[in-house]
Amino acid sequence: MAPLIILLAVFCLSFAVNKYLLREKYGLSLIGRISMAAVLIAAGISHFTNTEIMIRMMPEAIPAKREIVYLTGICELLAVIGLIWGRFSRLTSIVLIIFFVAILPANVAGSFKKVDLGGMAYGPAYLLFRIPLQILFILWTYYFGIQILKREK
Repeated sequence: MAPLIILLAVFCLSFAVNKYLLREKYGLSLIGRISMAAVLIAAGISHFTNTEIMIRMMPEAIPAKREIVYLTGICELLAVIGLIWGRFSRLTSIVLIIFFVAILPANVAGSFKKVDLGGMAYGPAYLLFRIPLQILFILWTYYFGIQILKREK
């Protein structure tokens, strides 16, 4: 739930600041990308503060779990830069879409293991929220990082 709240709150705040204080200096694409960047900052930091929990949520067959958790945290934090820096935002958006698809199995595994992170403790019922949320992240990234960006250039 926290990632959704962060996404929507940062979007609303950024939209209002851009409209009323900055007189629409920035396009909607940047506002949407800033919002996703805020989610990625929280998620990336979480990889370093909740490492053990994230290791437990990964499927058993995956080796080097700790290293993967750290690597994905670093990738999420680097994606923040790529989303904001206009020159790399389209490429970063494409990579993020692939990333969002790739991490879904860890969320599925975590819910079946009832890992105590982000609602996974509720078990498979959590997937009724998480899978649509993951789809929202994919569509959001496509829309603001590729579709609107293309129109604004």
